[in-house]
Amino acid sequence: MIGLWDTTGNEVVKALAAERRSAGGVASGLALTLIAVVEEKKVREAEAAATIAAAAHPCRLLIVVRSDMEGRSRLDAEIVVGGRLGPAEAVVMRMYGRLALHAESVVMPLLAPDVPVVTWWHEEPPNMIANDFLGVVSERRITDSAQAPDPVAALKQRAIDYAPGDTDLTWTRITLWRTLVAGAFDSTEARVIGAKIVAPDRDPTAWLMLGWLKSRLGIEPTMEHTDRAPRLHSVELQCENGDCVRVTREEGTALFSRTGQEDRYMPLPKRPVGDELAEELRRLDADQIYADALGAMAGLSGLDHRNPARVHVWKDPALAAIASSAA
Repeated sequence: MIGLWDTTGNEVVKALAAERRSAGGVASGLALTLIAVVEEKKVREAEAAATIAAAAHPCRLLIVVRSDMEGRSRLDAEIVVGGRLGPAEAVVMRMYGRLALHAESVVMPLLAPDVPVVTWWHEEPPNMIANDFLGVVSERRITDSAQAPDPVAALKQRAIDYAPGDTDLTWTRITLWRTLVAGAFDSTEARVIGAKIVAPDRDPTAWLMLGWLKSRLGIEPTMEHTDRAPRLHSVELQCENGDCVRVTREEGTALFSRTGQEDRYMPLPKRPVGDELAEELRRLDADQIYADALGAMAGLSGLDHRNPARVHVWKDPALAAIASSAA
C-alpha cells in the first residue's frame, strides 16, 4: 500500500502507475472502473463489498470520500494493488474543502482506459444523479434506497430521476424472491388474478416487488403492513382456477406453499452487499424489467424510453444552504 497525504491528483496518477508496474500481472485484464461514493464510516464496508465483487469482475476501484467541505482543500490517498482487496486495484481518496465538490478533477485521470465506468453510491442516494458529475460520466449507476432516512420515498425519487442505466440494490435484493415466485408457474398456465404482499411499511423491497407483479401480471397487488418482520415477509398469489401460491420467509429459508401440494422449504439467504454488487456488475446495459417495475411502483410510465445520456447540473451545497437560510 502507498499512502499519500496532502497530495495532488498528479501524484496519485504517478503512484498508481508505479504500483501497477510493481504488481505486474495482478493489475492486468481490468473489466471496468468502479467508482464508489462512500461516507467515511462506511469505507471498510465498501472495501469488503468491492473485494467480493472484484473476484468476479476485476476492476479499478476508486473510492471517493467527501469530508469537511468547510475546511481547507486537501487530498489524502491510499493506493492498493492486489493485497487486501484481492484482484482489484484501488485508490481510496479522502477529499476535503471545496475539492470535495469537484471530485471528478481527481477521478477522471484515474479511469481505466477502454473499459466501462460504473458509479456506486454506498450512502444515501443523491436526489438528482445529474448533480453529481461522477454519475454523469458512468454507463451504469447503482444506488441503495435502503440507506435513505425514508427508503420508500427515496425509491420513488429514483423513478422520477430515472435514466436507462440506473439501478438500485433494492431491486437486487428481491432477485431470489422473483425467482421463487416465477418458478411457481413452470408447471401451470393458470392466470393470476390477485396478489398480497406482507411487509413493514418502510421496506422498499416490498414496494418494488409490488411494482414488479403489477408490471408483469397486469394486476393491482395489495400491501399488508406488519411489524412482526424486519423486511419483506411473504408474497401470496391467487390464481383464476382457485389455487393459492404463497412464499413466506422463515429464518434464511422460504416456505413455499401451493394448493394441492406439500409445503417445501427453499433457500432464501440474506446476501452480503458484495454479492448484490457483483450481480449488478454482470450487466452493463439498461435493465428494462427494473424500469418497468420501478415505474409501476411509482405510477410512472415510459421510464425505459428516456434519454440515457445525462447532462451535469451544477449544485453548490454551500449556496443552497445560504438560500435555504435566507428563505
